[in-house]
Amino acid sequence: MTTAAIKKLFNIKDQELVPSLLSALLFFLILCGYYILRPLREEMGLNGGVRNLPWLYLANLGIMLALAPIFGAVATRWARRTFVPAVYLFFMSNMVLFFIAMKLTPDTGQLMLGRVFYVWVSVYNMWAVSLFWAFMADGFGLESSKRLFGLIAVGGSLGAVLGSTITSLFVEAVGRPNLILVSAVFMLAASLVITQLGKRLPGTATQPHAQKSDRGHFWSGMSEFLRSPYLLSIGAYLFLFSLSSTFLYFQQAEIVDAAVSSREAKAKIFANIDVWVNVMTFFIQIFLTGRLISRLGVGGVLLILPALTVVGFIGLSIAPVLPILVAFQILRRATNYALSRPARETLFTIVSRDQKYKAKSFIDTFVYRGGDMLGASAFAALGGLGMGLSGIALVAVPPAILWGLFGIFLGKKQTQQGDIK
Repeated sequence: MTTAAIKKLFNIKDQELVPSLLSALLFFLILCGYYILRPLREEMGLNGGVRNLPWLYLANLGIMLALAPIFGAVATRWARRTFVPAVYLFFMSNMVLFFIAMKLTPDTGQLMLGRVFYVWVSVYNMWAVSLFWAFMADGFGLESSKRLFGLIAVGGSLGAVLGSTITSLFVEAVGRPNLILVSAVFMLAASLVITQLGKRLPGTATQPHAQKSDRGHFWSGMSEFLRSPYLLSIGAYLFLFSLSSTFLYFQQAEIVDAAVSSREAKAKIFANIDVWVNVMTFFIQIFLTGRLISRLGVGGVLLILPALTVVGFIGLSIAPVLPILVAFQILRRATNYALSRPARETLFTIVSRDQKYKAKSFIDTFVYRGGDMLGASAFAALGGLGMGLSGIALVAVPPAILWGLFGIFLGKKQTQQGDIK
């Protein structure tokens, strides 16, 4: 595809072409590295027992709370062009350490190492993707984000397809530790791209170094969040999304664990789901994302995923079997990545820089993982009361309806505040 065709398809202005393509390349590298690791994480989580997954979610939330103040303090004291690539280099060094640990740890310690890896990948994914979109919201304004975030998301989808395909094809041949090292190479490349992108994004190229203060800390992000009805609504939307995702995730764990026995077969199922999710995401992003956001508005697009979730959980309540689970997961995740996520990220283009990096970090970590933790606890409690997968699927329907109402509200609120600005 020529640059002229890309500019026409995504309505890109001349001065936006290079920053947009670099942003898409960056997201390609980040998600390729992550999707190499994702099926490995899912398999390691199941290997430790489905009943232990809620404890891993609790550990994930605890680590998020412990690291958030450190993350905020560093973000305040370093310029974005220095801070962002440094974070990705830090994650790359973690991958190298996991590679070494998996090579040297005896079989008796592999189960515990797998649990540590499971939690780490969850933390890494949350911050790596959240930081990327904060960087994008800082660099592009509201008007350009509605046009360009679709193209940028396409880059991520292609990376996700490649990453999950690499794992699906090579996990049995090269082994899990070597795939972790491959992921580290993509993260190194992402760090190099960021240094170039930081010079070209309109909102970051002239950005001064952040002032030393305590405003980068976790509590500052929480304060920004609690003072803004708009941010509270974003938090509620993300919380309910996370809650429904966790319900579906635990149903997936139960159904896959019952249907498939070998570890390699489970890893392959997860990798193949990822491939189909990201192939579908790619085509939606190319042909629908920008057009739907322009035609339906942000609120209309934010309503699509909750509506699909209601239908999907009703389907699982009727027949909680692997084919329906796989179809629901593919449709839901593709819709999230192609439509809901880009629309949701445009919500942050009209807030202050402090809110982009501090409040957004609080929402994407504490609020999101809070939804995870509540969903995991509720799933375990309902199962403990003797409720089966069909009944639990129906319990997830009312929160999904409420989630959709928040999407409509946020679309209207963004339009009002955007007009004022």
